[in-house]
Amino acid sequence: MATELEDVKHEVALANRVLVEAGLAAGPLISLGHVSMRVPSEPDHFVVKGRGYEVDVLSRMRPEDMVVCDLEGFRVDGPPGVTQCNEVKIHSCIYRAHPGVRSIVHVHPRFAVVMSVLQQTMVPVCREGMPLVREPLPVYQHVALVTTDEEGTELADVIGASKAVLLLGHGAVTVGDSTEDSVMNMVNLEEQSRMNWYTYCAAGPGYPRIPEKLIVEEHNKPRMDDLPHFKGALEQAGPVRARGAWQAYIGAVTGDM
Repeated sequence: MATELEDVKHEVALANRVLVEAGLAAGPLISLGHVSMRVPSEPDHFVVKGRGYEVDVLSRMRPEDMVVCDLEGFRVDGPPGVTQCNEVKIHSCIYRAHPGVRSIVHVHPRFAVVMSVLQQTMVPVCREGMPLVREPLPVYQHVALVTTDEEGTELADVIGASKAVLLLGHGAVTVGDSTEDSVMNMVNLEEQSRMNWYTYCAAGPGYPRIPEKLIVEEHNKPRMDDLPHFKGALEQAGPVRARGAWQAYIGAVTGDM
């Protein structure tokens, strides 16, 4: 029977592969990015993709390739010849400052980078990722890699209670309650970034957005299990969670694992 740590390594390896499958680390970006997950029974440790593999690409990550680190960013365990990722301080400092965070993603999605350089505040222009940009998204105002404790601490302060932060001309970081949550936050952030870019191109600065009153209307709609035409079906089916995208990604990348 697999141990908890083995399960976490497996989950993190799959999540790193999903970054490629979801188009967040394609072409020259295929080795750039990393997903991490806090070890549930040891919250001062986390598992993350490292650096120094013979073939260092996200799409080939396996559980045994993962590295265990502490909240100072030190390598606790991992395969021979492999170090923690260069920007391990993104993970260690956010975990240290925000105990409720369970998973972190850093990657270099193209549309998020463009919007960060434009310094254009993203607004909701489609449903996907709408909650992420309902309030102004924080921006870490540095392009350099986050490699020191001071830089990681500043980034952790900038992200605050948000689920996402843009890194100027560099990429983005998202957090979540699970690898699914943090990765899908990144997927939806990039979709929202792409739609903001299209709208910016069509209408220029100050482009229109989904009005707040319509977001509130959507938020206040009754749940599906409160609607009479769904009630009977849901009582038979039990709780239904719309997670088709994540399941499709995992199915596509599991392959040799």
